[in-house]
Amino acid sequence: MTYTVSVILGVLAAVVVDLWILRTRLLTGVVFWATYPIVLLFQLLSNGVLTGRGVVRYADWTVLGLRIAYAPVEDLLFGFALVLLTLSVWVWLGRRTPAGR
Repeated sequence: MTYTVSVILGVLAAVVVDLWILRTRLLTGVVFWATYPIVLLFQLLSNGVLTGRGVVRYADWTVLGLRIAYAPVEDLLFGFALVLLTLSVWVWLGRRTPAGR
Protein backbone atom coordinates (compact mmCIF):
# COMPACT_ATOMS: atom_id res chain seq x y z
CA MET A 1 0.00 0.00 0.00
CA THR A 2 1.40 3.40 -0.94
CA TYR A 3 1.52 6.40 1.34
CA THR A 4 -1.09 8.06 -0.89
CA VAL A 5 -3.59 5.24 -0.44
CA SER A 6 -3.07 5.05 3.32
CA VAL A 7 -3.49 8.82 3.67
CA ILE A 8 -6.73 8.82 1.67
CA LEU A 9 -8.07 6.00 3.84
CA GLY A 10 -6.99 7.94 6.95
CA VAL A 11 -8.78 11.10 5.84
CA LEU A 12 -11.94 9.15 5.03
CA ALA A 13 -11.79 7.40 8.41
CA ALA A 14 -11.35 10.70 10.27
CA VAL A 15 -14.31 12.24 8.42
CA VAL A 16 -16.50 9.20 9.18
CA VAL A 17 -15.53 9.33 12.86
CA ASP A 18 -16.26 13.06 13.08
CA LEU A 19 -19.56 13.11 11.21
CA TRP A 20 -21.15 9.73 11.87
CA ILE A 21 -19.48 7.75 14.67
CA LEU A 22 -18.79 10.37 17.35
CA ARG A 23 -21.12 12.94 15.76
CA THR A 24 -18.98 15.85 16.86
CA ARG A 25 -19.45 17.41 13.40
CA LEU A 26 -16.40 19.66 13.63
CA LEU A 27 -16.21 19.75 9.84
CA THR A 28 -19.57 21.50 9.64
CA GLY A 29 -18.56 24.32 11.97
CA VAL A 30 -16.91 27.64 11.25
CA VAL A 31 -14.55 27.38 14.23
CA PHE A 32 -12.69 24.37 12.81
CA TRP A 33 -12.21 25.96 9.40
CA ALA A 34 -11.28 29.35 10.89
CA THR A 35 -8.54 27.86 13.06
CA TYR A 36 -7.24 25.07 10.84
CA PRO A 37 -5.12 27.47 8.73
CA ILE A 38 -3.05 28.16 11.86
CA VAL A 39 -2.29 24.45 12.21
CA LEU A 40 -1.61 24.23 8.48
CA LEU A 41 0.89 27.10 8.59
CA PHE A 42 2.98 25.43 11.28
CA GLN A 43 2.67 22.07 9.58
CA LEU A 44 4.02 23.58 6.37
CA LEU A 45 6.90 25.22 8.24
CA SER A 46 7.99 22.11 10.11
CA ASN A 47 7.32 19.76 7.21
CA GLY A 48 9.15 22.06 4.82
CA VAL A 49 12.22 22.09 7.02
CA LEU A 50 12.25 18.33 7.51
CA THR A 51 11.73 17.41 3.87
CA GLY A 52 13.65 20.37 2.42
CA ARG A 53 16.78 19.46 4.39
CA GLY A 54 16.42 15.78 3.59
CA VAL A 55 15.75 14.64 7.15
CA VAL A 56 12.63 12.91 5.84
CA ARG A 57 12.61 11.39 2.37
CA TYR A 58 9.92 9.64 0.37
CA ALA A 59 10.33 7.07 -2.35
CA ASP A 60 8.97 8.57 -5.58
CA TRP A 61 6.65 5.62 -6.20
CA THR A 62 4.86 6.08 -2.84
CA VAL A 63 3.65 9.66 -3.33
CA LEU A 64 1.84 11.59 -6.05
CA GLY A 65 4.74 13.98 -6.55
CA LEU A 66 2.82 17.20 -5.83
CA ARG A 67 4.73 19.12 -3.17
CA ILE A 68 3.97 22.22 -1.15
CA ALA A 69 6.92 23.80 0.69
CA TYR A 70 8.99 20.69 -0.13
CA ALA A 71 6.49 18.36 1.55
CA PRO A 72 4.33 15.91 -0.38
CA VAL A 73 0.66 16.84 -0.43
CA GLU A 74 0.01 13.53 1.32
CA ASP A 75 1.68 14.94 4.44
CA LEU A 76 -0.85 17.77 4.54
CA LEU A 77 -3.70 15.30 4.23
CA PHE A 78 -2.19 13.12 6.95
CA GLY A 79 -1.94 16.16 9.23
CA PHE A 80 -5.55 17.06 8.49
CA ALA A 81 -6.73 13.56 9.42
CA LEU A 82 -4.59 13.56 12.56
CA VAL A 83 -5.88 16.93 13.77
CA LEU A 84 -9.51 16.16 12.92
CA LEU A 85 -9.48 12.78 14.64
CA THR A 86 -7.73 14.14 17.73
CA LEU A 87 -10.12 17.08 18.07
CA SER A 88 -13.16 14.88 17.44
CA VAL A 89 -12.18 12.53 20.26
CA TRP A 90 -11.33 15.49 22.50
CA VAL A 91 -14.74 17.12 21.96
CA TRP A 92 -16.56 13.81 22.33
CA LEU A 93 -14.82 13.04 25.62
CA GLY A 94 -15.51 16.57 26.85
CA ARG A 95 -19.22 16.11 26.23
CA ARG A 96 -19.19 12.89 28.26
CA THR A 97 -17.42 14.38 31.27
CA PRO A 98 -19.73 15.95 33.87
CA ALA A 99 -19.13 19.65 34.54
CA GLY A 100 -16.79 20.34 37.43
CA ARG A 101 -14.73 17.15 37.11
